[in-house]
Amino acid sequence: MIKKNVPKEILITEANLKRLETIIQYAPVSNERQKDNIKRLSEDLQRATVVDPKDIPPDVVTLNSTLQMRDLDSGEEMVFTVVSPSNADVSQGRISLLAPVGSAVVGYRSGDIVEWRVPAGLKRLKIEKVLYQPEAAGDLDE
Repeated sequence: MIKKNVPKEILITEANLKRLETIIQYAPVSNERQKDNIKRLSEDLQRATVVDPKDIPPDVVTLNSTLQMRDLDSGEEMVFTVVSPSNADVSQGRISLLAPVGSAVVGYRSGDIVEWRVPAGLKRLKIEKVLYQPEAAGDLDE
């Protein structure tokens, strides 16, 4: 199960909330880990603050955001875009929001640290920077 450092607040737009709730509702659960990811994402959405797309800060991770993250243990940096499961393609840097890291970052901001258990222990990543956010770019139909 993903365990996250609880930030001050999680922000989401109404459009993102509706999209994510629909994805969660119809997501096929193929294993216990995916069930845990969906549960954590659902819990985060229940406590999220809904804001107008023009009012969401540009450093908040929304659906279709591209972000730079750093592994706090290895120092490795990675860049990826959080997308709906149907658009996921790891080879293209598009990670499903139902993947462990995808479900961990939606609604969080630059500077936040997310954690989850892996077979080898605890995975800890820091959101270094949101490189692209559809709302900040004015791409509200993404």
